[in-house]
Amino acid sequence: MHHHGYAWVGEKAMFDKESVRRPPGEAPTPTSEQEVHHRYREAVAAFPSPETPPIQTAHWLMKPSSTIRGTWEEPKEAGAWLGRQLAEFAARFASPQEREATRLLLLVKAAVERLAEGDDVSLGHYLRGTVFHSVALVTRSPNRSVPGLPCPSHLP
Repeated sequence: MHHHGYAWVGEKAMFDKESVRRPPGEAPTPTSEQEVHHRYREAVAAFPSPETPPIQTAHWLMKPSSTIRGTWEEPKEAGAWLGRQLAEFAARFASPQEREATRLLLLVKAAVERLAEGDDVSLGHYLRGTVFHSVALVTRSPNRSVPGLPCPSHLP
């Protein structure tokens, strides 16, 4: 089992655009409404790019391997990376409660426990202004929620 780390910081308006955060799915039929065709074209063009995090955490595995920020065999190592991500951005969290050190330590501890069980972890925080910070850890062995997805880094 191993874990991939992903991080994204961007405009909340882009994060809120769900059509580009979902895989395209099946192509619309010729009789589908124009809006369905538009959303499908948008998803085909935008989903593979690293511009936004996917809605489903495991779908990070469908993104280019260049989006991987780190890979770890042990959940504690992945948790340490998560802790560094949270510490780096905590001062910019919009909510003072979310900046509290004890809360951040508990988030990391819970993440390590989930990773040890083979689950994925996804966290997000609003930063001051109109920015959103998303961080995720995806477990491979294979992934529980989408076992058919290949590992983007081609690790066993």
